[in-house]
Amino acid sequence: MSRIAKRPIKVTQGVEVSFKERQLSVKGPKGELQLTAHPAIELKIDEENIYVSPADLNGPMSPMLGTTWALITNMIHGVCQGFQKQLNLVGVGYKAAVSQKIIELNLGFSHSIKYTLPEGIKATVNANTKIMLESSDKQLLGQVSAEIQKFRPPEPYKGKGILFEGEQIKRKAGKSGKT
Repeated sequence: MSRIAKRPIKVTQGVEVSFKERQLSVKGPKGELQLTAHPAIELKIDEENIYVSPADLNGPMSPMLGTTWALITNMIHGVCQGFQKQLNLVGVGYKAAVSQKIIELNLGFSHSIKYTLPEGIKATVNANTKIMLESSDKQLLGQVSAEIQKFRPPEPYKGKGILFEGEQIKRKAGKSGKT
């Protein structure tokens, strides 16, 4: 059995958790998230803890125990504090602007790129080159930030592109001249 799944998940104060028909629902101040539990997983909920255990104790231990434990922990953290990711635009003339649910990116192409944000994602732009994405759903936040980065991935020669905050690009030397 997964070692991490043996630990109970502490339910933060102000968070409502319900489990009906294999559907776990977590509601808090930042929103509501839902998870469909795997058939090999059993969830037990009391006033302040959630316990993850295998449905069949005599059968093979499911590799979904640790995954389910981590998903539930992320859901509780998301509805309490939320998650943030910052993207930095590095390059001459690269800039971004947000209007309602659309991010407009100028990334050196002949046209600007308009990306529509899905429900549950909030974006702000600081100094035209820093995009801050916020959400209560960690998986959705990672997916959206990866899709935005795909428009202009970081390149190793000049270091230009869309980078995550704190990401280091291993630079290459490029062509060497005549010797």
